Amino acid sequence: MAKQVKEKKEKVMKIKDKLLLLIIPAVIVMIIVLVVISSILSKNRMQEMAQANLESSIGNQADNISSWLSENLENFAAVKKGIEGMQPDDEVLVQYLTSYVGSNTNSPNGVYVASNTGAVFCGNGADISISNPTEQQWFKEGLSRVNMAYGRPYKNADGQYVISASGIIKSNGDDIRVAAADVTLDQITIIVNSGVKMKNASSFLVDTDDMMILAHRDDSLVSTTISDSSNDPIIKGAYKKISAGDYATGEISGYTVAFSEISGTNWVLVSYIADSIILADIQKLGLILFGVGAIAVVLITIMISVIIGRVVRPIASITQNISAMSDGDFTIEVAKESNDEIGVMGEQVGRFVVLMRKMLSSISDESDKLKQESDNSDRVSKDMFDASQSQENAMVNLKNTVDELALAVNEIAENATTLAMVVSDTRENSNQANESMKETVEISKQGRADMEQLSIAMEGIKNSNDALVDSINQVGKASEEITKIVGLIAEIADETNLLSLNASIEAARAGEAGKGFAVVATEIGKLAQTSADSADNIASLINDVGKAIDSVVAQAENSARNIEANSELIGTAVETFDKIYKNIEKSNELLDLMIQDVQKVDEVSTNVAAISEEQAASADEILETSKHMVEQAQSITSSSQDVADNSHELANTSQTLTDYVQQFKIVKEDDYES
Repeated sequence: MAKQVKEKKEKVMKIKDKLLLLIIPAVIVMIIVLVVISSILSKNRMQEMAQANLESSIGNQADNISSWLSENLENFAAVKKGIEGMQPDDEVLVQYLTSYVGSNTNSPNGVYVASNTGAVFCGNGADISISNPTEQQWFKEGLSRVNMAYGRPYKNADGQYVISASGIIKSNGDDIRVAAADVTLDQITIIVNSGVKMKNASSFLVDTDDMMILAHRDDSLVSTTISDSSNDPIIKGAYKKISAGDYATGEISGYTVAFSEISGTNWVLVSYIADSIILADIQKLGLILFGVGAIAVVLITIMISVIIGRVVRPIASITQNISAMSDGDFTIEVAKESNDEIGVMGEQVGRFVVLMRKMLSSISDESDKLKQESDNSDRVSKDMFDASQSQENAMVNLKNTVDELALAVNEIAENATTLAMVVSDTRENSNQANESMKETVEISKQGRADMEQLSIAMEGIKNSNDALVDSINQVGKASEEITKIVGLIAEIADETNLLSLNASIEAARAGEAGKGFAVVATEIGKLAQTSADSADNIASLINDVGKAIDSVVAQAENSARNIEANSELIGTAVETFDKIYKNIEKSNELLDLMIQDVQKVDEVSTNVAAISEEQAASADEILETSKHMVEQAQSITSSSQDVADNSHELANTSQTLTDYVQQFKIVKEDDYES
């Protein structure tokens, strides 16, 4: 028992460890949840701030571009207004335009004027070469505008992309004139590429009329058009949103992208920044939060461990006392160490120890008394058991003797009855066998006659087969004669063919007189050849017939041998049938004698069965009486055995109680009180 208790102690987990295993994972989970929530909130906030910064940056760029375009447009509008107010002639117009050449760094050639007659007027020093102004894009756009306005970008004669501001001039003359000025996109490119306020963000400018990129950090993309088939995910996504007229800030392929329309134009400024750059600080913050969480877990674990250790310390003393009690030691004293639930637990354990000491002492005294009484009962029950055992043995012997006698009588009766039934069945079977034997004799007679007829038939078949062989041999001889005749015909055909050949030669020598004879000789030659061929075919057929005859003769001879062998076997079978017939007749006579003997045995077995049944009935009555006597003796023996068993059980119980009580360490009540 002590070993079992020790094994259980080794498997017990301390309350402190159990609480730590329950609390620490919960704390870790809570801290992880808080860190994750903080990271998610921080991520969302950083993305919102990044979008706001990107929108602010792109708004600033758009304002700078619009301001720059407006400033230049106002300058050009002032020149146009001066021309309209002066209404100068051509010479004065050139002088007026010359005064503005180089005055604007963004448009060094200044303003120039073109007429629908094809005339172009520009200031001296302006690098302008226009051969057919009415076909130019800026001229067509200017005809539709009274005020100066920007048109679509285009490539000038120098291969630079420029944007022209143009407008129709109010003139008193007969011709129609348009004032225009070219502005390069260099400054716009600078604003697009360098004017991004947000760090690590990039921008590009798109003309929505033809989806052309006007400015981009990558010079190779300038003047290219954006489309849905672009390999760049930013350009591809921007095309979809611009085509749909959706200029809201959003996500495109891992980038935050903002859009801004440039006032006064059909341009859209696109600014973007990678999400990985935005979230780089979030990742650092997440690592910091996880580090702080890990430190918090360690500190909380230490704090909880100390608190739990102080709280459960009294439980260790109570646990030690309970372990001693489980080992059977009730000599312990349990002290009350606190006024809380643990103190109440210790006090109640102390009261339980006192009660158990009293109870175990009483059980020990009662078990001693019980052992004495069980010893007395055991002696009495042994005497009763010995007497009843002797009586039971005598009755059992009597019962066994009568039982064996009854079994023997019953067995004789059963055997006699079985013998009578067997004899009766044997008599019936003998009668049936006699009938079958007679029928067998008749069948054997008929079989013997049939075998004799079969022997005669086989002899006839043998004679017919011999006649067939002779006929086939005669056919073979006739075939040989035909072969000789065919050979003779072939020889005659060969000679005839030779003679026809000679006749043809002689007819050829005779010339015209022998032509008719030559024809006859040729036909004779053909007929001779045909006869020779027919003779060969006949010889071949006769040869095949000869082979077939040889095969038939061989098969006929083989059949003759088989028929002769079968005739011998049939003769042997006839002799065997004669022997079988004689044996069957003899068996029939013996069977008649056996039937007579079976009838005598049937009468004797019937008498024996009747006598055996009477003896079996008497034996059954004696056996029933002996069984009743044996049951009474067994009942007495069983009762005495029960008394003995009960006394033994009582003694064992008292001994078990004593053994259990001895496992506990207790002191007498008097000693405890003292």
